[in-house]
Amino acid sequence: MAKTAGDHAIGTGDLKGVAPEHTYAGALSFLRCRYRDDPAGVEVAVTGVPLDTATTNRPGARFGPRGVRAASATMAWTRPYGWEFDPREVLAVADLGDCAFDPFHPAGVPAEIEAHAARLLDAGCRLLTLGGDHFVSYPLLKAHAARHGPLSLLHFDAHSDTWAGDEAGDVNHGTMFWHAAREGLIDVEHSLQVGLRTHNDDTLGIPILDAPWVHAHGVAAVVERARSLLAGRRVYLTFDIDCLDPAFAPGTGTPVAGGLSTAQALAILKGLRGLDLVGADVVEVAPAYDSAEITALAGAHIGFELLALFACRPGGPMPADWP
Repeated sequence: MAKTAGDHAIGTGDLKGVAPEHTYAGALSFLRCRYRDDPAGVEVAVTGVPLDTATTNRPGARFGPRGVRAASATMAWTRPYGWEFDPREVLAVADLGDCAFDPFHPAGVPAEIEAHAARLLDAGCRLLTLGGDHFVSYPLLKAHAARHGPLSLLHFDAHSDTWAGDEAGDVNHGTMFWHAAREGLIDVEHSLQVGLRTHNDDTLGIPILDAPWVHAHGVAAVVERARSLLAGRRVYLTFDIDCLDPAFAPGTGTPVAGGLSTAQALAILKGLRGLDLVGADVVEVAPAYDSAEITALAGAHIGFELLALFACRPGGPMPADWP
């Protein structure tokens, strides 16, 4: 049996690989990946944005990055189930810690998040961001679009987040994609929203597969539609944990009954391999409302799947046994 090491996150300089470690102890980086403050040489940077002042219901998502990191320790010993490789063996992945911002001057926070993301992108990283409430996707999209141009948005959520916002700008987790569409950050005709189950009559032209549609047509149909819209395009994927039914993700600020199961979500993500994923986030995990960490665990599993998608994007480093 392999000797169990401790604190792999701070005890090794290697950005690739997996080491045996107790799941109940040690420094809690995401999936025990190396902690770094220097993004040089990092291909995928995991970073947290602990903001929850844009919520319209229950706050608490500021603790989401910490909760998802802690939950991820239980799965750090092996590759994500159903994949032929471990993305941590293929990619140089590091946990770059959390974005620092001044919560006492909230008007400046969006620019601070955008600058944090831009610094990592300029260093050559792809970003897997852990929220925080869903507003954080807006400054993240701005940073990614500045580098890549208009992006296709793949959005998993119970809510559209396209309600009309303040023309002068607002910090609201329900208006970000209204702003993103108006500013040309996203290509609305080649974006997709999955899992919605709250009303907003103005879709802004974004195609929608709502939760009842997903339940009626199944995972394969969702994957087929997503691939037809997004293949060959640069994609930013955002996963609001309330896309999942509250039975699978009670620990969130605005839960809505009738959502996807964790199994459905993971199967859909597995079907997206090969898309050009330029950035991704998992948001709205609020541990204070969780039960037995099941929401944080779902967020961690989703994050692991996203790492695997980064590893098999076009032009990226491919595993040696890739079929």
